[in-house]
Amino acid sequence: MVQPLILWGHALAALLFGVLAVSQVRGAGSALPRLTFLIALGMTALWALAVAGIDDREVAPRLTESLRNLAWLAFMYALVRRGRRATESAAITGIYTIVGLIVLIGLALGLTAEGSAPAFAGVRMVLAMMVAVSALVLVHHLHVAVSPRARDGIRLAVMALAALWLIDLLLTAAAYAGIEDKSPMIAIRGFAVAALAPLFALAVHRNGDWSLRLSRTVTYQSLSLIGIAVYVLSMVLATSAITAWGGGHARIAQTAFVFGSTAAALTLLSSPWLRAWIRVKLAKHLFRHRYDYRAEWVRFTDTLGQPGADAAPLDERIVKAIADLTESPGGVLLVPEEAELGFGAAWNWPADALPSQTGDAALAAFLGASSRIVELDRLRTGHGDPAELASVPIWMLDCTQAWVLVPLVHFGQLTGVILLARPPLDRALDWEDFDLLHIAGRQVASYLAEARAQGALADAQRFDEFNRRFAFILHDIKNLVSQLSLVARNAERHADNPDFRADMIATLKESAGRMNDLLARLSLHHAGGTRTEPPTTIHILPLIERVAAGRRAQHPIVTSGTDDAIIEGDPARLEQVLGHLVQNAIEASPPTEPVTLAISTDGERVAIDVIDRGCGMAPGFVRDQLFRPFVSSKPGGFGIGAFEARQLTAAMGGEVSVTSREGEGTRFRVTLPAARRRAALDAVA
Repeated sequence: MVQPLILWGHALAALLFGVLAVSQVRGAGSALPRLTFLIALGMTALWALAVAGIDDREVAPRLTESLRNLAWLAFMYALVRRGRRATESAAITGIYTIVGLIVLIGLALGLTAEGSAPAFAGVRMVLAMMVAVSALVLVHHLHVAVSPRARDGIRLAVMALAALWLIDLLLTAAAYAGIEDKSPMIAIRGFAVAALAPLFALAVHRNGDWSLRLSRTVTYQSLSLIGIAVYVLSMVLATSAITAWGGGHARIAQTAFVFGSTAAALTLLSSPWLRAWIRVKLAKHLFRHRYDYRAEWVRFTDTLGQPGADAAPLDERIVKAIADLTESPGGVLLVPEEAELGFGAAWNWPADALPSQTGDAALAAFLGASSRIVELDRLRTGHGDPAELASVPIWMLDCTQAWVLVPLVHFGQLTGVILLARPPLDRALDWEDFDLLHIAGRQVASYLAEARAQGALADAQRFDEFNRRFAFILHDIKNLVSQLSLVARNAERHADNPDFRADMIATLKESAGRMNDLLARLSLHHAGGTRTEPPTTIHILPLIERVAAGRRAQHPIVTSGTDDAIIEGDPARLEQVLGHLVQNAIEASPPTEPVTLAISTDGERVAIDVIDRGCGMAPGFVRDQLFRPFVSSKPGGFGIGAFEARQLTAAMGGEVSVTSREGEGTRFRVTLPAARRRAALDAVA
């Protein structure tokens, strides 16, 4: 009966120390205590495994026990030597070297066959007791020698090391005293050493000087493995006891026990409340802080920034991100609507549980002024702040699912409030919860504010696009008004002239046509569309004659050029370009100086010059301001004509250039690609 206990006890110790050693592999190389601690854990696991699988009197357990002692001495030496002066380090090194030599001498004697040298057995046991006593003294020295700030961190490690060598001392003393059957003590040693593994694990978490850390994931996994091992061991012991005392019904009793206990364990572990309770207790007793802030923040930002078309809306992701921090199963986002709060997005919160009207004006004012997280349970029990109680609406207090209110404040402005549902493990918030929720609330408030700012910017861009298009149309209307005003003034002097009347009628028809075209463009712009015409062959000379004829009632215009200037483009756009430039030239010219429209071509490009003898423009104005929208040198000008002319010309693959001298006049040149004749294309083909 004792041998299975020896096997299971030392096997459990090997498992626990092996798991703890694996958890330290990742950071073993960054500091000497880490490396020695890892080696000591591994050698302890190897020694326990050797005792479990081989007789304790064989060579392998003795060899691994000596290596284990050397590893733990190296770990203690690495801790006590940190921060020491050279003289102190030399003395410490000497002491640990002597103890290490004793271990090596005992190892050499242990490797010697007892049958050929029976006298060595007593010497080996004396040396083993000397090692245990020396190690206990060094453990005490370690606790005293480290800085007071670090003692709390190594207290558990000191206790575990002292217990380890105290067990060795008791076993060695019993063997030296002549006790032959040490099997019960060896069996107890296995379980006792296994119990030391959690002490070392706790020491790792509470240390202040080792620079050793276990992640929460590794800790939870390790404890899960320990729980599984304990469960399996309990099953083995229980089924063995049933076999010994169950009689003829032992097999049925074993089956019923294993099935019932397994079903009960699975039922308990599937409970959200129990899982939450276990996590809270482990975080409370194993870690300094409730939260693993790095893991929580990574999960938090991943939830907020979840990409893809299938992702939930931002408002819903914000609620989920806050709820996940406190393991809340659901939540509701309340958004400001004038002076009150309205229902926004909800996550895992049934819509029928929300009232039709919030009535949260007082709550919005209170949270906007205080930015305070409100625990509704404290208000329900009468322990809350009276100001909080006066601001929280009745429907929240009546809803038992409502747990905590988290305000979202950005630059002093309330952007929203998140109402969290009660978590599976009902608890009160502590300072870590408040700090984390405050920081997370400010973060998601910035996300909300950014999303709303982007929406406002998109609206502003749409308005800006509409205003830009309307500004072009308004500029054309201004040109038409100026044209008709000049016609009206000239009509007073030349109304009896038949040629003038003909030009006036042509101008009125052209103005009416342009107004209709503007109305059509405005309709397209209002509908969000644009009108595009397919490129057509344009003979430039008739086009400029048409432009000139429409404005001769305003001002004298001279045209010149050849009939072979042909381009491919949009005639309406080109006429609009020339209309802008001619109108500017008319307004800049004296009444007696005509405006010239001249055409030239070199076979590849067609140039249309608009020349006036007006006041001209300064070089700085031409370079920096002429083609900028809403900048004009004329009183009451919109500054749109030159800008739109350049935009429309560029859309047809051309360019607009200008030459101007103050007091002499201005030349605008519109250059466009010439159209290739069909005959030339056929010849090339």
